[in-house]
Amino acid sequence: MNGKLILENGIIFEGRCFGKISDTVGEVVFNTGMTGYEEILTDPSYYGQIVVMTYPLIGNYGTNLDDLQSDTPKVRGFIVRELCKVPNNFRCEIDLDVYLQNNGIMGIEGIDTRKLTKIIRNSGTMKGIITVNKLSCLEIENYFRSFSNNNAVDMVTTKKIKTVGEGKLRIGVLDLGIKANILKSFVKRGCSLVVFPAYTGADELMQNGFDGIFLSNGPGNPENLSYAIETVSKLAGKIPIAGICLGVQIIALAMGAKTEKMKYGHRGCNHPVKNLITGKVFITSQNHGYIINKESLPEDLEITHLNVNDKTIEGLNHRTLPLMGVQYHPEACPGPHDSDIVFDKFINMYKGEKSWR
Repeated sequence: MNGKLILENGIIFEGRCFGKISDTVGEVVFNTGMTGYEEILTDPSYYGQIVVMTYPLIGNYGTNLDDLQSDTPKVRGFIVRELCKVPNNFRCEIDLDVYLQNNGIMGIEGIDTRKLTKIIRNSGTMKGIITVNKLSCLEIENYFRSFSNNNAVDMVTTKKIKTVGEGKLRIGVLDLGIKANILKSFVKRGCSLVVFPAYTGADELMQNGFDGIFLSNGPGNPENLSYAIETVSKLAGKIPIAGICLGVQIIALAMGAKTEKMKYGHRGCNHPVKNLITGKVFITSQNHGYIINKESLPEDLEITHLNVNDKTIEGLNHRTLPLMGVQYHPEACPGPHDSDIVFDKFINMYKGEKSWR
């Protein structure tokens, strides 16, 4: 069915819609990964966003339940150059079109995704509408005005406390929108995880006698999460704390730093990061639209990793407290496994070892 993408700046792209045919509005972002659309669709950090895949052919290996990062897709829409109608993969359980139909997600193909990506890079991230209808100017304006992603974490966090894995090392997880492979990365290292809703307070976390606390990835503006920032402020110095992506931003805010929105974010599995302690560069998977402001960083926080492309902060350690985190995704999915050693450093810190630094 013919449809179109309407950008907030007035530019319109025409294409063919697939998935669940129903108007959708969200923040349009792009991902540069060549593979991993299953993980991208189900990554809670993409909640409220319409994702553009820069790799031209999407859907060629279908979808399967093993690769999903949450129980359902979290994106608001999906944009591809060409949708593969006949996937070829022995692991395929369902093709992408049907999968999106079943989960109520609107997609559009046939769009010049290279041109669209250039527009986002030049103008910055903006809202967009995917529709098969002829919308009036007032209807378009109302769609854009009605969209807000301020409560994104509330929509993706767990609604009840749950335990994952068995092991002697017990970790309390503050779920801001956690990916399944983060949990798997801890479990395979012998950890027992208790996953809590994002709004869980410091007192409840401390009552459980954990070896450490972990803050997950998640969607939206970190400065909106005053409850999580307050929780970390109260816990800092009392128990080891680590975080990934949104998690490290919350840690930085709790320590007095500030965050800011990027022009178009880092989303893909080919971002080079330099470890300032070892001098080594490795390739990482990333998905974030906010960064920690360097100038606001308190002296107690040490920058451990930098993005090679734009010199933004990719990792932090506290100089005296067991407190650390990274902006990139060491659990990958999709992406390279160059940096999964980060989980070993987290665990060393939780065990009270000094070598985690």
